[in-house]
Amino acid sequence: HFVPAMLQAFLSACPANLSLPLRQVFCSGEALPANLQQQFFASLPTVALHNLYGPTEAGVDVTYWQCLPNDTSIKVPIGRPVANTQTYVLDHNLQPVPIGVSGELYLGGVQLARGYLRRPELTAERFIPNPFGASGSRLYRTGDLVRYLPDGNLDYLDRIDFQVKIRGFRIELGEIESALARHPLVQEALIMAREDVPSNKRLVAYIVAKPSQSNAQQLLPNELRQHLLQSLPDHMVPEAWVFLAAMPTNANGKIDRKNLPAPDASAKASNTVYAAPSTPIEQKLVAMWEAVLKRDKIGIHDNFFELGGHSLLATQIIARIQEQLGLALAIRVLFDAPTIEQMAKHIARLEQTPAKPTAPSIQRVARQRAN
Repeated sequence: HFVPAMLQAFLSACPANLSLPLRQVFCSGEALPANLQQQFFASLPTVALHNLYGPTEAGVDVTYWQCLPNDTSIKVPIGRPVANTQTYVLDHNLQPVPIGVSGELYLGGVQLARGYLRRPELTAERFIPNPFGASGSRLYRTGDLVRYLPDGNLDYLDRIDFQVKIRGFRIELGEIESALARHPLVQEALIMAREDVPSNKRLVAYIVAKPSQSNAQQLLPNELRQHLLQSLPDHMVPEAWVFLAAMPTNANGKIDRKNLPAPDASAKASNTVYAAPSTPIEQKLVAMWEAVLKRDKIGIHDNFFELGGHSLLATQIIARIQEQLGLALAIRVLFDAPTIEQMAKHIARLEQTPAKPTAPSIQRVARQRAN
């Protein structure tokens, strides 16, 4: 059972001829990209792949779709409701919309949550009386925009509000904006989920500093990142930062989100001075980081996570270290040694320590099963 972003990392780390005793793989937590579906069947043609959908408020998974190996569609449906579940696609008047027309998805059934703990107003807003069911039954308003396909399956389109899902985490963009607005040097903050690189959705922060700041760049991303970590989990901290003199607006004076610039791929998250690699291990690590993070001129003092790294990209770094240096490291090592210099020192210490037996790798287990 994978979040699609984790499935992408798994497939990227697997050899092309890998044979695993798998029968079923399930994806949920975020939209399953069509190109990832194609990559899956190219790597594991005999394994069944299922796409599931559902919010926490409804016992998580409420619809299912079995993916088709030869499907060339540009989107993967979320399918039909599971047993004891009802799905309704409604307009703002709670009236069903025709096939092919977008509307908000409402869920009914025995698996609905009672409500939100100690939040009666939010419970009343999201859990409403079911106009199509028995007296006392309820519907959950998901906030997801969907449509019925001609064959009766559901097609997920987008969120109606400013809630997004990244790597399976549900994120309220307004919550991040509110936290940033509490920083004494921030005048205005806006958060967007951007996918400038396919299959790499990430949070981008747009910041306008207060006029007292002579140069907006004095407000460094690392400072804002540490500010957010005081009240928010790390998956809600933006991976890219853009500083503006003012937010772009349209003719009505509202923020023009379409004209917000893409983040500079070369922008750094801290004020560390560039230091070039000086040893063969540092040079190899820099090459790995630049390839995975898609950045140039990474120095040995730059922090992996401040450059936009996260846990899924960390798995790729660990896989490359094992492949190129022959060392099997735990992912937590990168969290403990997040700079090139620190990682190189850790590797040097390991090379000076007598080797200990390690668990067999996936590839070795597969070869043993084949034999």
